[in-house]
Amino acid sequence: MVKFLDLKVINAQYQNELKEACANVIDSGWYVRGTNVQEFESDFAQFCDVDYCVGVANGLDALTLTLRAWKELGKLKDGDEVIVQGNTYIASILAITENNLIPILVEPDPNTYNLTSDGVESAITEKTKVILPVHLYGQISPMDEIMLIADKYKLLVLEDCAQSHGAILQNRKCGSWGHAGAFSFYPGKNLGALGDGGAVTTNDRELADVIQALGNYGSEKKYENIYIGVNSRLDEMQAAMLNVKLKYLPAETKRRQAVAQSYLDGINNAHIQLPYLCNINGHVWHLFVIKTLHRELLQEYLLSNGIQTLIHYPKPPHKQVAYANMSQYELPITETIHEQVISLPMGSTLSESDVLKVINVCNSFVCG
Repeated sequence: MVKFLDLKVINAQYQNELKEACANVIDSGWYVRGTNVQEFESDFAQFCDVDYCVGVANGLDALTLTLRAWKELGKLKDGDEVIVQGNTYIASILAITENNLIPILVEPDPNTYNLTSDGVESAITEKTKVILPVHLYGQISPMDEIMLIADKYKLLVLEDCAQSHGAILQNRKCGSWGHAGAFSFYPGKNLGALGDGGAVTTNDRELADVIQALGNYGSEKKYENIYIGVNSRLDEMQAAMLNVKLKYLPAETKRRQAVAQSYLDGINNAHIQLPYLCNINGHVWHLFVIKTLHRELLQEYLLSNGIQTLIHYPKPPHKQVAYANMSQYELPITETIHEQVISLPMGSTLSESDVLKVINVCNSFVCG
């Protein structure tokens, strides 16, 4: 069986270092906001080419607390609008509505699945205050164009980098383009912890300080609470795991890129539409997402031949019961994407024989 993603095998590569890091945390007697978190925040900020990184509990909190911090700083208020592509994962929308802001869903580029500058500009109103580009599947959005629009209309930009650790556009990494970047370290991410974790990157010291305080019960100094905060802190144990794995992220990314290139070169089937690639060296391939008019048949065929797949995602946010109030949206590009996409196995530990098997089985698929 070619697994979609084998986390056990991925983490087994570093098991001695991970166990040592875990033991060091246990022996330290310090388990919340200690030296491991400080080390990771410093190293990840350097990795992303930004001045500050604030660890939080998960990727959703990274988005939510950034928007909340901008409200505390007087840059946002209830009812302000946030532009985001309609085909994102629901977390992007949850962060917006949790802050009493209004998500404005726009159609993505039908090729890259990311925001387009035309889509953003056409949705701007007097209530627009934030652009939230989601770098889906590992390919960075057209941030050069988006930032020009943000500057033109004096808008804030929050990058959703949950799927794009290390993605590059014009020699700049994701998380360094906007006013802030939100990352998830869920175990299945390119940089995954062994549990939940997240972070915000920024060059804005004031923003970083407010996010850190908000995630620490609204406190900068113990027992003195400036804000009505929450408990959202990157765990010391998870930070220790991330400190180990961050060192290997560039090599893992290169392997993902090699797997993707093999798929792109090898898969040739009229029933399968391959991903559109803007920049092979900048795409980090969190997912390798194909499109087909025969998704159910293809998924069954791949599974019957020993290949696991997943669907990212079967239903868009505006079609979810939780957001019935957004059912008025008509987004045919978004809905077509959600009806037709399927994700092939992708990961740094896929063997050459696994990759070849995926290619051969995809090429042998027939329909009708």
